[in-house]
Formats: sequence, structure tokens, C-alpha cells
Amino acid sequence: MARITPNAPSAAGFRQPAEWEPHRATWLGWPHQAADWPGKLSAIVWVYTEIVKKLAAHEQVCFFVQSPRIEAGARDALGKAGVDLDRVEFLRCATDRTWMRDIAPSFVKSHAEVAMVDWDFNGWAKYPNFRRDNRVPSHMARHRSMRRFLPTTSGRSGNRSPTRVVLEGGSIDCDGQGTMLTTEECLLGDVQQRNPGLDRAALEAIFAAYLGVTKVLWLGRGIAGDDTHGHIDDLARFVRPGTVVIAHEENRRDENHAVLAENFERLQGMTDAAGRRLEVVKLPMPSPVAFDGMRLPASYANFYIANEIVLVPTFNDPRDREALGILSQLFPERQVVGIHATDLVWGLGTLHCLSHEEPM
Repeated sequence: MARITPNAPSAAGFRQPAEWEPHRATWLGWPHQAADWPGKLSAIVWVYTEIVKKLAAHEQVCFFVQSPRIEAGARDALGKAGVDLDRVEFLRCATDRTWMRDIAPSFVKSHAEVAMVDWDFNGWAKYPNFRRDNRVPSHMARHRSMRRFLPTTSGRSGNRSPTRVVLEGGSIDCDGQGTMLTTEECLLGDVQQRNPGLDRAALEAIFAAYLGVTKVLWLGRGIAGDDTHGHIDDLARFVRPGTVVIAHEENRRDENHAVLAENFERLQGMTDAAGRRLEVVKLPMPSPVAFDGMRLPASYANFYIANEIVLVPTFNDPRDREALGILSQLFPERQVVGIHATDLVWGLGTLHCLSHEEPM
């Protein structure tokens, strides 16, 4: 069962804000792990400079950097790209990778305070090198002098001692008004290596206590090529209260077609925490992208909502324009900008995966 402490965030009026609410900053990690982008790391640096240039025009950008040498290289690249370095902050801290969506904490806010929910991270239940990534939230908490909550459970698998709850930011999406999207594949899958022994009800109790979530909308499986066991941020996203975009594949021969159609049907019958029937908008999928015979998780749903701007991954695909057009209509008060992500997705993630918002 979930061990909910009396000082859990929601009891003190905290909730996880929606991504479109005002940001204090965006957190990124400067790319350094060559194995994440085989033969592409030098190109990835320039993709990051383009991302930072777009973001820094609208909000502060905070970077984790491995060392003084890497910080100097980052400053040089950003300067050459014309980035205003007064809008960029560097924090030296070793990480295993740079996928900030999953290794950074969930930020929660009340009327008076912003705090962190520090989930346990276990390398997506797949990779052995994750311990430095798992320390990222504690470094951020010290840097920001911010309160940090650590969700725990008890009575799991015969163990009476409290055990930390494993969760990645890419596996959940919130509307800021009590509704969460997630997938059964990731959090309740047959091969459950994140939180064995925690069922749907226990997880929902944890989300209520630590994120202020009062209704969880469970979709099925994620897209092909996603090595995180079905993260929601490649599949379906809130764009405003009551409205969700969902990836859609028209080609019936594509392995994503049936999965995405089934998730669309689920959403059609759902309501949010306020009782509103969801408006569900289809977002096309790009043509399959592959590397060394392996399908990659290319999806327009991996966009990032920042202050006054939305960054959308593009793939040199005819559907790029269609996806940008749909999102422009859904975000009429923000500039919607495409970022070339064919190289980025070699690392099995794109814009939302690499970024994490810090609310005001």
C-alpha cells in the first residue's frame, strides 16, 4: 500500500502545474554521452544551441554541465550561435545522461511556494548507469534552496521498510487542474521493474498525495521504438484544460496504427477531473525513422511548451507542416517553432524528453 505521510505536498496545498503555466526557467543538460547519439554528438551540440537560442528569448535556461571544460565548450558554442549568455545559468554536476524530463524532479507549487517531488530513478528499468542522474534533484534543491518531498511506499514485496517510488517525468502529463495522463504499459506493464507490488489504486493515491492529481486517465501502450515502455509524452499531451492531442497513424500496415487507434477510442469516452468531456485532436505521425535497422520513437507529440513559444520536433517529413499547423491552432497565443530532430531522435528522445520546466 502507499505510505502517505501527513506532510505530503497536496495536504499543504501543492499541485503540479500544467506545462503552459508561467516558467521561471527551463532545465537542460549539456550533451556529453557519445553513446546516446552514435557518431552524432558533435551535431547534437548545434541542435542544442538552436533550442537554447529559441528558449532564452522567452525565459531563463539552466544547464547541468559535467566539468569546467564542458562548460567552456558550451559557452563557446552558445556564443557562436548568438545566444544571450546572460539568460543562461550553468550548474556543474556530473550526470550519466541529459534527459532532464526523466531525471529532474516534478515541480509542485502552492500559493506561496514552489517545491520538488524527488522520485527515485532507476535508468528506465533498463540501463545500469543511472546513479548520478538519480542525484540531480538533490543538487537542484540545494541550488534553489527548495523544499524536497520524497514519495515512499511500505509493505512492498514483503519488505516492511519504506521504499522510494520510481517515476519518470515523461511517463505522466498533467493539466494543472487535477487530471493526469499516463499509460498502463509504463506503470502497470507485464514486465514491472519500476514499482513491483504497486497497483493502479496505489499509484493513484501517490499521485493524489504528491502531485494533487484527483483523476488519472489511463491509456494503453506507447509508440513503436520507445525504449521507456510507453512514455506518454510521445503519445498524448494536454494542450489546455479539457483538450488532448494524440498521435495518429493513418497507415493500417504501420505497427503504430492499431495501438494509436485504441488509445484514441479510450480518450473519446473520457472526462477530466472537472467532469468535462475531453476534446481529442489527432496529431499525425511522421514516416518511420530508423537507425541500424531499429525503429526510433519519432513523434510530433514530444513538443515542449515554454513561455510564449512551443518547440516541436520535425523530421524532414511532409507531415511536419501539418503537425505545426495543428499545434499553431491549439496555441494561438504562442509562437510554434519546428526544431529539426532527426539527429536528436537517434538518442531515443527529442524536445520534451531533454527539457524540464521550473514554474514560477
